[in-house]
Amino acid sequence: MTPNIIRNFVTKRATRRYPHEVRAPFEGARGELYNEIEKCTFCRICAVKCPSQCITVDKKTATWECNPFACVYCGICVDVCREKCLHQKCQYRPPVCEREIIFMKGKTKKTG
Repeated sequence: MTPNIIRNFVTKRATRRYPHEVRAPFEGARGELYNEIEKCTFCRICAVKCPSQCITVDKKTATWECNPFACVYCGICVDVCREKCLHQKCQYRPPVCEREIIFMKGKTKKTG
């Protein structure tokens, strides 16, 4: 045990003081989810396919909302989006003190 203690004193720390020291994200990291609401047709495919059921879409009121605390950032919603309006940033969501829901309101599309 003594060699381990001595090695720990002379080597670099294994941990970081997050959020003061932030590591660069890995290539292809799936970070924060965002929606280009002007492109969205509110088809609800993202909400249906979401395994954690964190996305709620209402076509009548043209609203899209996501609970980032329930999201597992798997990227399935991004893959199935027909309009390619859902994206994931390579940066992770910053730490927050309060629970917040991502709420977006678009324009209702007239049919016919």
